[in-house]
Amino acid sequence: MSSASSLVDRVVIVTGGSRGIGREIALALAEAGARVAIVATAESTHLEQTVKAAGGERILPIIGDVRRQADCERVAQETLRTFGAIHVLFNNAALGTPTVVDSSKRSPVPFWQAEPESWLNLVDTNINGFFFMSRAVAPTMLAQRFGKIINISTSDRTMVRAKGSPYGPSKAFIEAASRIWAQDLEGTGVTVNVLLPGGAINTSPTMVVGSSGGNFLPVSIMRAPALWLASDLANGHTAERFIAKKWDEKLPLEARVAAARDEPIELPRIM
Repeated sequence: MSSASSLVDRVVIVTGGSRGIGREIALALAEAGARVAIVATAESTHLEQTVKAAGGERILPIIGDVRRQADCERVAQETLRTFGAIHVLFNNAALGTPTVVDSSKRSPVPFWQAEPESWLNLVDTNINGFFFMSRAVAPTMLAQRFGKIINISTSDRTMVRAKGSPYGPSKAFIEAASRIWAQDLEGTGVTVNVLLPGGAINTSPTMVVGSSGGNFLPVSIMRAPALWLASDLANGHTAERFIAKKWDEKLPLEARVAAARDEPIELPRIM
């Protein structure tokens, strides 16, 4: 059994799906035969190009702002009305460190120089957006006793990098929340996992200004682990964290999963 075999007609919502990591995941899912709702904050050439690249009636573009609870509920309702189910949610829509910068230098700033409006906008998107979307799909997933919530995160080092707030802390929040949500959903058939690139990737929101010296990972590394997490092969996996950079297609599946899985820490430490 391959990941793709259980993805045919699987209904997946991808937030921030018009570009970057979201676009790559949405296209990979569409190619595997899934029905994909691509959520974007506004009409754009990026969204048009992504929908065109995915093609067919299996793609549903939805305009919605994940910062707004009503929009997230509407996304869930439109997906249900069109496709009849919601099996998987990829919480990907996020803002990165470059959105909270010194406007004159376009570079990261210490927290006390951050503009409150930019700070709040990032927190609303990266934290509340993940919560609102997860909350919106949870009733459907619980009713069908099956569902997968996959939260896109970032590397540990990025979470605590100097001048990296609130982006880094927002991802630390989501990883802690993912572990809690997985426990809340234990025994329901709904799982919660985290997926991250494992380094700076060549597109926002995970690219951090001034980091990695331009040595960025290709966004395509997200495809294989994302497909696996969305498939039946990942059933039973929950409260786990997977690093795309460590996903090695040359290994047998069990070894591949083990290599990419970050071992959990029973008593997390952040300092």
